[in-house]
Amino acid sequence: MKSAHRIVVGFVFVFFCLLQTLSASEIKAKPNFIVIFADDLGYGDLECYGHPRFKTPHLNRMAAEGARLTQFNVPVPYCAPSRATLLTGRYPWRHGVWYNPSPDGKQFRNGVGIAESELLLSELLKANGYATICIGKWHLGHDPEYFPTRHGFDDYLGILYSNDMRPVNLMQGEKLLEYPVIQANLTKRYTERAVKFINENQERPFFLYLPHAMPHKPLAAS
Repeated sequence: MKSAHRIVVGFVFVFFCLLQTLSASEIKAKPNFIVIFADDLGYGDLECYGHPRFKTPHLNRMAAEGARLTQFNVPVPYCAPSRATLLTGRYPWRHGVWYNPSPDGKQFRNGVGIAESELLLSELLKANGYATICIGKWHLGHDPEYFPTRHGFDDYLGILYSNDMRPVNLMQGEKLLEYPVIQANLTKRYTERAVKFINENQERPFFLYLPHAMPHKPLAAS
């Protein structure tokens, strides 16, 4: 994410407040949490935020039936630190992810990732009986100790780093599923897996984290 004017919805802060203020006796059913995170989507790119040409009817409906935030900022104007902040509720200088993990070659490769000591929303919810899944772009570390399944997610389907760091690998859990992956159908595959997860967990509270790679370059329409 390359602009401070990217949409980073502060759901995580609401979640933490809910979990801290509501006890089991105060709520009969645990709410389900779905976080859809679009990469490099400008706040002015949506019709519901005033774009005069782009038609986004489904997102318009979500905005109309939910909460449309108009005052927001990100802690860092690029990818990994903002994702870590979203999932931990902490500033980058506290969670320690200050720049992007990179798998590219000897010159740019680094071992950056979210520390084991950090408490992620997924871990907090899993400890409270939630089914958890991450589907999409992780970018909080591509070495095994940083995988989503090591940080409170029961399952994972997606790419471990940015889709412009080629060739892109598609992971299922902790196993390599495809390398390189065809990006043209990733959005569709992510959506189908998300729908399946929701249908599989009708009788159990769940947390679905869906960080789509699009519309980050290179663009690939499903």
